[in-house]
Amino acid sequence: MTTTLETIAAARPTGPPLPAGRGPVSNAVLGALRGSAPGLTGRTDLAGLADLDLSGVDPYGEDLQLALYASYELHYRGFDGVDDDLEWDPDLIRLRRRLEERFLAALHRDVPGGDDLPGTVDPLLVEDLDATGVSHHLRRRGQAWQMREYVAMRSLYHLKEADPQAWVIPRLEGEAKAALVSVEHDEYGAGHGDRMHSRLFADMMRELDLSDAYGTYLDAAPAEVLAEVTLMSMLGLRRALRGALVGQFAVVELTSSPGSERLVRAAERMGLGPATVAFYAEHVEADAAHEQVVRHGIIAPLVAADPTIAADLVFGMQAALLLDERLSARIMTCWSEDRSALREPLPEHG
Repeated sequence: MTTTLETIAAARPTGPPLPAGRGPVSNAVLGALRGSAPGLTGRTDLAGLADLDLSGVDPYGEDLQLALYASYELHYRGFDGVDDDLEWDPDLIRLRRRLEERFLAALHRDVPGGDDLPGTVDPLLVEDLDATGVSHHLRRRGQAWQMREYVAMRSLYHLKEADPQAWVIPRLEGEAKAALVSVEHDEYGAGHGDRMHSRLFADMMRELDLSDAYGTYLDAAPAEVLAEVTLMSMLGLRRALRGALVGQFAVVELTSSPGSERLVRAAERMGLGPATVAFYAEHVEADAAHEQVVRHGIIAPLVAADPTIAADLVFGMQAALLLDERLSARIMTCWSEDRSALREPLPEHG
């Protein structure tokens, strides 16, 4: 039996549906993507995208962050019905660069900057027992509905965990490249598909009665969630920002183990199932080991080879911490008022 090209194309998995727009910029981007669907008569002209008026558009806001997120998603799994060729459409790329520059300018404005690596890294290695934040709240007194919300929000990254950081691999060399690949190897299950961290996360989602379909909760996710993912994509896709991407990755690996330990305790206290405990338990062990690899196997040789990259590493760390603080503040404000931190509350559980 001969397999035709049409059969192969029909069997390809589709991406998620396009989300709803959140303002003039995201409406224009999503409208252009929607008009590109194969089979339509004609194709939406994308030329006007590059000239969109961005004055007054909040770099951290819903409109800009969704426009950026949708543009980057073309480099991952794309969207259902959207032409794959748009991944490198020059007009879309020109607009994306303008959005990136606006986002980057805000980040540089809002972080201290500098090149003090020890002064940036050392505080991340000390556990503040009096700290507040999402994982602390969930461990101490969080409710199961809040854990479900948190997992739904984090699904925008965790269902493609380690993919944004993979962009930096060809941009490194020598010991730093080898060490980063060793960390990524663990993230991808060390060669076992069922142990990929994204697969473990999907298992947890199903256990919590959440959809594990890629992109399901995009419309519900607020800008603060999108910004963390767009930061990773932006840093990974721009070679000039490779040092900042390593800095962002370092923050994740240096801080994940204690936070994951708290979430294991939260899941156990709430009586949640084994898949929820297993996902966070995996990160307690793996990220404790990754901390040493990141510090001594990636950062140290990078700085030894090029001391000027320290400022980029620091910027990536500070930007990641800033966006994490913004998301944590939103979540904790909403939860303290006993309301959903999502743009659209989840359906009732069970």
